[in-house]
Amino acid sequence: MSSLLEQLIDALRVLPGVGQKSAQRMAYHVLERDRAGGARLAAALASAVERVGHCVRCRDFSETEVCATCASAGRDAHQLCVVESPADRLAIEQATGYRGLYFVLQGRLSPLDGVGPRELGLDTLAARLAEGEVQELIVATNPTVEGEATAHYLAQLARQHKVRPSRLAHGVPLGGELEYVDRGTLSHAFGSRSEME
Repeated sequence: MSSLLEQLIDALRVLPGVGQKSAQRMAYHVLERDRAGGARLAAALASAVERVGHCVRCRDFSETEVCATCASAGRDAHQLCVVESPADRLAIEQATGYRGLYFVLQGRLSPLDGVGPRELGLDTLAARLAEGEVQELIVATNPTVEGEATAHYLAQLARQHKVRPSRLAHGVPLGGELEYVDRGTLSHAFGSRSEME
């Protein structure tokens, strides 16, 4: 049986990007300098793990059956933005004026990892599209191989339900200089160019 300190260090290593040394520093900091903060962290973590689930409509994190976004009458139910993670939803919400609804996949298609349509809740998404209220499905998956495969699948699903699919634009970042943009991004941006207004 390992000591409590070793258990704490090992428990902290479940966090992304936290290795042995970082976990040790965190554990020592809490025990040496901020035991009250550590107690608050432990209580908040225990409470969140116990009480935060998923919204039945959009699959985002929620403490209630239907999250506040889905329950809001002020959102445009004709637009549905599909994202890979709650962090992606938050990024769009904070950076844009988007007032539609969301659907959070909690991942992306990856058959080698055993992640298929069922694991992403695409049966729930299909049922939502079948309701007939959604007119545009905004696909906001990441521009990775798995993200592109997921986007293609989502576009087909939208068309099956007579919903117009759209995709976030990819390309040269605002304020970027062409000579510093990687070849793949530049090639994609060049191939996806649009007419100027």
